[in-house]
Amino acid sequence: QLQVAESGGGLVQPGGSLRLSCIASGFDFAANAIAWFRQAPGKEREGIACIAMSRFTKYADSVKGRFTISRDNAKNTVTLEMKNLQPKDTAVYYCAPRDVNYCQDYYLGTSFRSWGQGTQVFVSS
Repeated sequence: QLQVAESGGGLVQPGGSLRLSCIASGFDFAANAIAWFRQAPGKEREGIACIAMSRFTKYADSVKGRFTISRDNAKNTVTLEMKNLQPKDTAVYYCAPRDVNYCQDYYLGTSFRSWGQGTQVFVSS
């Protein structure tokens, strides 16, 4: 049974940092790309980061240089390190494993096995 669970969200002040974790099971974790999306109230879901089987990474322009995605295949875990958070980063963050091993076009939301329940990130002073 495929399972995806995110954790690590919370309230942080502008300029602060958070680390989100995603643990997934029920499929060949190491052979698939994993992505992070976010959805702010009233806005469409946005693909923000993806890590391929090769560990090649892609980022949305909105987070490039501030967010870092990494994976630990031994622990079936993908981590999203977020720095210099701003109020515009407030959203529910979702982890999603793809059913392909690459990140091309991941932001379209296609070719995904499942979605987690999400973890809330709130950036405010």
